[in-house]
Amino acid sequence: MHFRQSRYKVNSHQMIIKAGDTAEDAQKLIGKKVSWTSPTGKVISGTISALHGRKGNVRAIFEEKGLPGQALGQKVKVQ
Repeated sequence: MHFRQSRYKVNSHQMIIKAGDTAEDAQKLIGKKVSWTSPTGKVISGTISALHGRKGNVRAIFEEKGLPGQALGQKVKVQ
């Protein structure tokens, strides 16, 4: 959905992802691996760490490298 951000800073290592319709659906995904594949074939992976709100959103942390802006609005794979 979007980067996790504050008033003056955008954190590209943390993303907010729509994972389900309710918080109970999203709770089941915490601790799983998530990956995004770029159009060139490069795979960037991370981990789902926590819930974000009560509407089914989760926070994913990409340790090695943050996601680029072109990843916004695209689908990710959860393993």
